Amino acid sequence: MSGWLREKNAKPTKASFPELFFDLVFVFALIQLSHTLAEDFSSTTATETLLLILAIWWLWIYTTWITNLLDTEQEAVRLLLFALMFCGVLLAIALPEAFGDQGVVFAGLYCAMQLGRSAFMLYAFRQEDRPSYMTFVRITVWIIVSSLFWMAGAFGELETRAIFWAIALTIEYASPLARFWVPGLGASPRETLDLSGEHMAERCALFVILCLGETILTTGRNAAEHMQINLSFAVFCSSFLVTGLMWWIYFHHGQEKAADKAEETAEPEAVAHNLFTYGHLPIVAGIILTAVGADFSLSHPEEESGITVALAILGGPALFLIGNIWLKLASQQRLPISHVVGLAVLLAAAFLLPQKNFTIQMVSTAALFVVALWEYVALRKATATTA
Repeated sequence: MSGWLREKNAKPTKASFPELFFDLVFVFALIQLSHTLAEDFSSTTATETLLLILAIWWLWIYTTWITNLLDTEQEAVRLLLFALMFCGVLLAIALPEAFGDQGVVFAGLYCAMQLGRSAFMLYAFRQEDRPSYMTFVRITVWIIVSSLFWMAGAFGELETRAIFWAIALTIEYASPLARFWVPGLGASPRETLDLSGEHMAERCALFVILCLGETILTTGRNAAEHMQINLSFAVFCSSFLVTGLMWWIYFHHGQEKAADKAEETAEPEAVAHNLFTYGHLPIVAGIILTAVGADFSLSHPEEESGITVALAILGGPALFLIGNIWLKLASQQRLPISHVVGLAVLLAAAFLLPQKNFTIQMVSTAALFVVALWEYVALRKATATTA
């Protein structure tokens, strides 16, 4: 027996230092993506960046799944994380040119991380838990199939690369929904993996904090470069407030309820996929896009927003709200009306174009402020009623 697995029914543990260390690599990757998108926010670059965000998120969330099952105090597990970190840094360096000269490097590292992690889990479960072992056999088969498309795309032209990589990501994102069905083996039985819902909730919450921190770093860097421009200080204050409001909207109520749902459910695997694997993706993507929008607003506050710039400034908060709506619906079976109203305000702002970047930035800030204040007041009233 390997002894690398977390003991069944063990008391849930907090995120370990190796896991937090591992997350720093993905902060670097997110910074690389936001810089790339800010430098060229064309439809082509936006599509490419979307594919890369999906890839980075999938790497991170499935590494989180395996660290949920493993004992991170074991040396072998820590060595795995360090190896993934090393590959992750190289992958992040290749990100800006993933659709250029570094396509083979990016795809090769991505596939190596995916396959290496799965091979480790197969070895860890080989004599421990037969159903879990077979689940990872199925997962490995799906990863092998997707890796064929990753590598085929890496050697293709730009359009071919985007198509093949989109197919690879579709395969990977569809695999949990199909319960990793494989011909001859069938689908993985439900609730096979012994997950800790508390650990998954904490890991995703910490990742959201890191993403928000990356937004502050990006905003601060851009503000230092453009503070001499009129209105830049006002835009900086607005951007900083947006980050704080995002923190409030996610952590004040939604994250706690999602954690409670993950801890108390009788179906931890299904709930973890719904709340974390898929549910947190628009939240993370929204935070990244918000940082790009802040960059545009700080560097050119008095220019009129085209559709692409407005998409970044308004689309980031909109994606973030969509993710939080998903989170709160899944964990509380309650539609947060405040979030729907905030989305409506952001959508209405798109019909006000053309407007200055400064104006659009202020509208996005106002929309999030209304959402945060509305939800805060509503929750206070609900608490007072039930008291």
